[in-house]
Amino acid sequence: MMATRSILQNAVIFLGAVFILLWSAGPFLWQFSTSLQLDKALTDPVPSLIPSPFTLEHYYNAFVEKGLHHYILNSLIVSLSTTALCLIVGALAAFALSRLDIRGRFGILMVILSVSMFPQIALVGPLYLLASELGLLDTHTVLIITYLALGLPLVTWILFGYFETLPREIDEAARMDGVGVIGLLWHIILPMSLPSLVTTGLLAFITAWNEFLFALAFTSNQESQTIPVGIANFTNQYYVPWGDIAAASAVVTVPLIILVLVFQRHIIEGLTQGGIKE
Repeated sequence: MMATRSILQNAVIFLGAVFILLWSAGPFLWQFSTSLQLDKALTDPVPSLIPSPFTLEHYYNAFVEKGLHHYILNSLIVSLSTTALCLIVGALAAFALSRLDIRGRFGILMVILSVSMFPQIALVGPLYLLASELGLLDTHTVLIITYLALGLPLVTWILFGYFETLPREIDEAARMDGVGVIGLLWHIILPMSLPSLVTTGLLAFITAWNEFLFALAFTSNQESQTIPVGIANFTNQYYVPWGDIAAASAVVTVPLIILVLVFQRHIIEGLTQGGIKE
């Protein structure tokens, strides 16, 4: 009886895992298949998951005719810069709130988190006017600053939670060895917090990589527009190039999937460890 129940439980878990995998990967597989099919095949009454015939025309159109590589470069510059700044500023803020004697630190954390609760659509207008007055429209700088403000609350919160799990005895031992505050952060806390740094870095990168609303409002030329806006520009008044859009979407999605798969162990550890107080 117990063996039968165990087999049934394993079967249910396996089927659930397969369902979640198909639910999550299915749209991307269909998108990738669409990018390899001819335009006439995309309008067939009965769609096919297997491309027949196989074509790379949409990838050629995305890169050569639509200039997808320009948008990718812009997104890399903005996303990497945002990630670096989020980690630097977020680590300093989280370390100060966790390890230094600051009154009302949890109140400060609540204020930091409350910043992220404002809907983006309510911030576009004021930020646009401010960026216009400062002459920052159509630049990478305005996007980096905006994305820094979007990603910093979450980065600070996750790093704070992870820093709180590190034993306080480490601080005392470091001070006895003559290590200062910055040395404690740089040589001890940060190396011990690698999973959390990887997690927050990926979250900040993905947020900046996928953001659309602010990029659409603050940029108007190919020299500064990022991937989401660039793909939206593929369409025109009378025609939607679904194959080209699918090809571009597949190109920009694959790197994110690879990053998550490579660092999945660090991501899980970074997200869960912060909730455990040692």
